[in-house]
Amino acid sequence: MLDQGLSLKICGLTDCDQACEIAAMGVHAIGVIGVPDTPRFVEPNQRRAIFRRLTQEHPELKRVWVVADPSDEQLGSALSGEGQPTVVQLHGEESPQRCADLRLRYPGVHWWKALRLRGEADLNGIDAYATSVDALLLDAWSPKQLGGTGHRLDPTWLERLETGLCSDLPWWLAGGISAEWVTTLLDQVTPFGLDASSRLEHSPGVKDLRRVEALVEAVRVNSGNQG
Repeated sequence: MLDQGLSLKICGLTDCDQACEIAAMGVHAIGVIGVPDTPRFVEPNQRRAIFRRLTQEHPELKRVWVVADPSDEQLGSALSGEGQPTVVQLHGEESPQRCADLRLRYPGVHWWKALRLRGEADLNGIDAYATSVDALLLDAWSPKQLGGTGHRLDPTWLERLETGLCSDLPWWLAGGISAEWVTTLLDQVTPFGLDASSRLEHSPGVKDLRRVEALVEAVRVNSGNQG
């Protein structure tokens, strides 16, 4: 694992071997997309295969299943048997009450809520999830995709993130994360973790390992500087 400090999640993996190669670099979490009709969607059998390999080879890694408004049936199936996630990242229109209910029903899983910020005013609604989830993930809004767009949040909002979030609720920042942005970003905010996907890719779901390595190193260096 990376040294203490900033956590790093690489999302949108579609292949067992590449997921394990990236896990071996020391990242803290690997994300697999479970939203149909999106560029990085992974079918249930392949998702289980990826998570099963990660469980065997990197048992301390967070295995994150990214879904949007999942049904009770979908959740019941995915959260049983081999190849389960350790985190469910809710990327749809889930209300604070729905999140709280799921967290109570499945206490052995961590629940993260992704919020896509369309405007600065959206920061005002963040506290509604304070007692409903284990962490938040903040991403840039896009009319075409729920995530993985590479769009970055407006830099003028970033300073407000520190005061707009509950002080004890971990939060991850997504949207356009890449090695060259890390230093500038961390001069403005100090999230719990960074979530990277599209800017590390050759094509949707296929990562450029050199870009991933560069991001891992940038996070390592800047975590040391912060500490």
